[in-house]
Amino acid sequence: MKMKSSVVVFGGLMVFWASITIMVLFPALTMKEEPSRNWRPMTKLEREGLQVYVSNGCSYCHSLYVRISDWGKGSERIAQRGDYVGQEPAILGSERTGPDLSEEGGEHPDDWHIAHFTDPRFTSPVSVMPSWEFLGMDKIKKLIAYVQYLGGKDAEKRVARQKYWKKLAVDAYEKGPDANIKWLHNQVPAVWRAMPNPYPATEPAVLRGKKIFQQFCIGCHGPVGDGNGPAAKYLNPPPLNFTLLRRNLIDGKYIGGILYYQIMNGITGTAMPYFKRALESEKIWDLANYIAVSFIGYTDADIEPKGIDAAYEPEWKNPYEIPDTTGKLYPDSMHTEWNDTTGALKWMQ
Repeated sequence: MKMKSSVVVFGGLMVFWASITIMVLFPALTMKEEPSRNWRPMTKLEREGLQVYVSNGCSYCHSLYVRISDWGKGSERIAQRGDYVGQEPAILGSERTGPDLSEEGGEHPDDWHIAHFTDPRFTSPVSVMPSWEFLGMDKIKKLIAYVQYLGGKDAEKRVARQKYWKKLAVDAYEKGPDANIKWLHNQVPAVWRAMPNPYPATEPAVLRGKKIFQQFCIGCHGPVGDGNGPAAKYLNPPPLNFTLLRRNLIDGKYIGGILYYQIMNGITGTAMPYFKRALESEKIWDLANYIAVSFIGYTDADIEPKGIDAAYEPEWKNPYEIPDTTGKLYPDSMHTEWNDTTGALKWMQ
């Protein structure tokens, strides 16, 4: 029996509309947008920042959700459907050329973001992210407002923490370099302050630390460690001048533990981020040795108190003399070369 074309068309339309009703209309009418406990509504500035984020294709490189598989990356919270109530348009990007940003709010203070959006290499030297300076400061501030929103109520707490510590950090900086360093030292738990670097500052270790410094630190602290990297002009307080640490050692000889703790945990309120998720323990100690040897002219590596040497460590004796009370180094006309005999830097005319 042949079907009439009108029957085929009518039947096809019935199947089509039945499918739309079951799969689209019925769910749309019955589903409720229930905000998660972490959700909060966006302000006008944050919503305008969302539009800047969408219109400039940020989702092509950054996702906005955390999966169960992301626990291993240090994530604190898995994304929930209720986190996205009211965000329009929906951002469907799943690419992670850059990091996920769903919990980015409060990870950094606003001035870090200004430097970052002006040129990402200022804060992340090996970043492939393009510069957004062309947006102009008005749109950049809107974008920052949206990024600081990401993470909801948890982000609000982190942003408040950044503002609290920024005030204290700026006040300390304005009291002068030595007072500032004393304040920074005092924020490190006592057990870390008199802790020497447990690993020898051999040439390979220092060179490993140099590579890490170039990958993560040079944009803020500069190539000579004086805090005058290209990001510095955007930051308040500015990055630490490592050379000043020579006259501010703990008990006149310890600095390794302080460098490790501050690299690991960051200095909230300043542009100094934490690196505990980006760097393993040995890499942080290598970086601390590079900073100490290259910019302080002294390292407390492998001095007492010390434990059992790691199995792979070569025989090495610290050749660096403890600085005098003024931290005096050498004339500016001198430079360093590696001494293969002592396994340390030597100063040359």
